Amino acid sequence: MKRILVLSVFIAVSLQLNAQRLLTFEEAVKIGLKNGVALAQQQNNLVNSQMQKTAAWAGFGPSLSANSTYNQINGNFFNQNEGKVVNGLFNQVSGSLNAGINVFNGFSQINRVKQFSYQLDAQAQFVNRSKQDIVNTVAIQYLQVLLDAELLRIANENWEALKKQLDQTIEQVKVGARSPVDEYNQDSQTKAAEIRTLQAEIALVTDKTLLSQTLLLDPSEEFNLVKPDWDLNAMGLETSELTKDYETALKSRGDFLRAEKNELSSKFAMKSSKGNLMPSLFGFWNLNSAYNKLDGDLTALDFNPQLKDNLRKSYGIQLSIPILGGNSIFQNRANYVQQKVSYLNSQILKKNTEIQVKTDVSRAHQNLKLIKRTYTVTLSQLEAAEKAFSFESERYNLGITNFVDFANANRVFVQAQTDKAQAEYRLLFQKIAIDYATGTLKTDNFE
Repeated sequence: MKRILVLSVFIAVSLQLNAQRLLTFEEAVKIGLKNGVALAQQQNNLVNSQMQKTAAWAGFGPSLSANSTYNQINGNFFNQNEGKVVNGLFNQVSGSLNAGINVFNGFSQINRVKQFSYQLDAQAQFVNRSKQDIVNTVAIQYLQVLLDAELLRIANENWEALKKQLDQTIEQVKVGARSPVDEYNQDSQTKAAEIRTLQAEIALVTDKTLLSQTLLLDPSEEFNLVKPDWDLNAMGLETSELTKDYETALKSRGDFLRAEKNELSSKFAMKSSKGNLMPSLFGFWNLNSAYNKLDGDLTALDFNPQLKDNLRKSYGIQLSIPILGGNSIFQNRANYVQQKVSYLNSQILKKNTEIQVKTDVSRAHQNLKLIKRTYTVTLSQLEAAEKAFSFESERYNLGITNFVDFANANRVFVQAQTDKAQAEYRLLFQKIAIDYATGTLKTDNFE
């Protein structure tokens, strides 16, 4: 009984190890969004941007602080309670409550709030575009693995067919129906088909490894992909005007919107730094008190009466006008110039991003048209190549045609299968490419 139990466990574990996980496109995207390193970093940066905006708003509020000090002096000390200098061991406790508010600082704080508000918006757009980047990257790699598997299937089927043809040729050579040269040629073509099969398998393993790395899957975990059951006739076949897609992309693309927000953030950062060169007005209010006692002085007032008698209040406003202050003045000017340069650079980056967006949309439009035409042509090509190979195979088996014509027909048929598979899978994922280029790719469905 124990032996049967151990055997059952062993079989179950073996089946579990040998079973390969089926990974759909939706599951792959969900894993990519969950494990994406770059996306996680940008989401953390979003939290930091939110905190900077909150801190900028808090700068409008007053400041309040409390301070307390205890010190002991041995020697001469001016006793403010008696108005004379005394000598001895003197104990002092003091405390203060201080409040202040920035009344005016050259609109620096207002511009600072705007700076970090636009910076937060820019980071939010960056996070959104990072999500679309993941979906697009996973789609490209997922498509490549599917295509590799299909090309491997085509290569393997061709290899199996040529092996059967080789066996048939060997038998024909034995009975004298064919020349031994045909056997050697057929064997060479079969070996070439085997090499193409191995190359296709290497490509599949390489691209599956790349997809596994992108999704941060365990390298030891085997998986197979599931071809999406999307309607090929509907995928990517919607037509739209190029100019309208330009407008949509400039309103939706996270990278362009981020560049816009960064430009505005740099603009108000420049204005905020300029405020440091203008006069500032600061309001303050202070409350102070202290307790003093000379050791051995029995006439000193108690703690609470002294705090009440020594209580002082002060309040007012302070106007500061920067005129000439050595390094601080020039440092403020240097900061302003630095922010101005950053603003000018952000304008350049925005223009560059706008051109990049329009280029991506234009390329996606052209690719869609060409891929649609290519797929239609490959269907006709495959049909013609299949008929030609069928007729040529029959003629070759009957000894009517030569090996060169048969090999050429086989090559054309395999190439037609490959071309059709490539066009089909590219068209299948073209809708994602269009949505990614225009910035309308939805990621909520995968989260």
